[in-house]
Amino acid sequence: MQTISCDVCKKKLDNSETNRDFFYYANHSICEPCRDNLEASIKPTIRTKEPFAVDWYNKLIGDSLDKAVQKGRI
Repeated sequence: MQTISCDVCKKKLDNSETNRDFFYYANHSICEPCRDNLEASIKPTIRTKEPFAVDWYNKLIGDSLDKAVQKGRI
C-alpha cells in the first residue's frame, strides 16, 4: 500500500497510482485536482509565448509549483 500526500493541498491519497491519481512535476507530487488547477492557471501565459520553448515551460511549471506549495493552493 502506498500513501502519497499532495505537496500543494496536503491531501492524502491512499492506494494511488502514478499518472492517474497523482502526478510528479518539478520534484513535487500533486493530486489530480491540483494538477488541473495548475494547468488552468498557466494556460493564459502559455498561449502568449511565441515561439514555445520546452525549457521555458519547465521553468514556468517549477516556479508555479514552488509558489503553490508555499501558499498551500494554486
